[in-house]
Order: sequence, then structure tokens, then C-alpha cells
Amino acid sequence: MSTHTLEIHHPTIALGKEVAYPTRYDPDLLLPISRSLGRALLAGLTQNPEAQIAFTGWDMWRGYELSWFDPRGLPKIGILKAWVPCTSTHIIESKSFKLYLNSLNNERMDDIESVKKRIKSDLSSRVGAEVKVQVVTPQEFASEVISEPLEGCLDDQAIEIGHYQPDPDLLACDPERIVSESVFSRLLKSNCPVTGQPDWASVHIEYEGAAIDHEALLRYIVSYRQHEGFHEQCVEQIFCDLMQRCQPQRLSVYARYTRRGGMDINPWRATQGLPEPVTSRSAQQ
Repeated sequence: MSTHTLEIHHPTIALGKEVAYPTRYDPDLLLPISRSLGRALLAGLTQNPEAQIAFTGWDMWRGYELSWFDPRGLPKIGILKAWVPCTSTHIIESKSFKLYLNSLNNERMDDIESVKKRIKSDLSSRVGAEVKVQVVTPQEFASEVISEPLEGCLDDQAIEIGHYQPDPDLLACDPERIVSESVFSRLLKSNCPVTGQPDWASVHIEYEGAAIDHEALLRYIVSYRQHEGFHEQCVEQIFCDLMQRCQPQRLSVYARYTRRGGMDINPWRATQGLPEPVTSRSAQQ
């Protein structure tokens, strides 16, 4: 599958360049990017991808640099969690999201509900769907646990790998052996199509169907190492490639990307009817 580099222009933000932090609240800092730019290249999706979405899911963002003033001018802090549905027409470019959150630093707001309402409104209007928003207060920080799976790691295989662009032909499965299993790898790495910076993630795959060859699956995951793509697009490509090549009855693909610029992104795509993954942090986040 061919790769591509997005050329994105915005009147306020010079992406990939040094930008001064905002001193005043500015929702126009948020840069929406059409999901169709990535979906047009996915196997099984056409030029009208919104009518052909074969999965459910969301993109869960965590913002650690969230602060504002209370009505008396006393700074408050929290951790933002925002769930953008995969049915939204747009995603938000991560650097613009970071700048937007920092534009709230000197904004006076009445309470937590006012903060949530403001952020929810700004995000929803720009992604083209209703965004779910939560603000974790310092009193709740202890509940933000780190969790790691104990079984199903693909990474300890002693195999030869030499392909570093996504290639669904690397995948293989055994239609004679039907299984239900959960596997994961901490070796997913791609590059931001705007800045070229590396994006690191663990990817968690749960499926039921023809047994997927673990060596082949690890080679496929590692093949993203020199790929340029947004987090959300990479997860959708993995989902579509697995569905096309292995045709599982059920499939869930969930990636937990390492924090960069005070934010981490956690896209999840699944066949209809599967439960949502637990959104605890990984040790790398």
C-alpha cells in the first residue's frame, strides 16, 4: 500500500515550525483534518468513505497540560480526556490541540462543568460530531492507574525482519484453525506526516476467527516503522488490512500511543458489538 505526505495549511498555525504559546483563549487554534484524506487509501473504502465505514470506535485523547483560573484568579489543573467518535468527519491535529489547551491557561471559568462544556463545544464543532469530555481533578489522580497485559506479547520472537513500510501481504492466517485470542506488541512505530517526528505505541489486537500467524503479524506491525501517518489512520489501516486478509468474525484494534507534547492519543476500531477497551494508561504513557 502506498504512503503519502499530507500538505496542510492553516491561517493561524505553522505546522512543523516553532510557534509561540497563546496567552489568550482561542478556539480557532484547533486544526481539523478531514478523515477522508486517510480513508481514501484504505482497502475496502471508496472515495465516499463516510458511507462505507465497516467499524465502530473512537479516538481517546488525554491532555496533561490542562489549566485555567477560577473566578478569583486561582489556577486550577486537571487531566483532560476526550473521546472523538470514528464517525466524525474530521480529526484534530495534535499540535493544534496542545496549543488550544494552553490557550485556556489564563481563562477564568466558574467550575469544572464550565471547563468541560467549553472544551466539548469547541471540539465537537470542529470534528463534526459530539465529543465526550471528562476532566480528572487532582483529587482523582490516584485512580489513573497504569496497566499492562500479562500475556499475549508478540515481541519476543527471534525472527528476521527487513521490511519497514506497511504491507498487508506480510499477514498470514490458518483458516483450518479457528481461535479467539488477544495479542499485543509494543513495537508499533510510525512517523508524523506533518513534522516527521516518531510516534511510538503499543497495539492490542483481539479477534475471533482464522488463527493469525504470530510471526507474520509481528512483521506486519514492525513494517509501519518508516510509515508516515496519523495515529488514527494507522489504526484504521491495521484494522482494514486484518479484516481483508484474515476475515475474522470479530476484531478489535486498540493502540496506546506514547505521550508527546503533553498529550497521548489512543485510537480504537472494532467490529460492531464489541465492548470498549479499558482506557488505563500504559507504562510508556
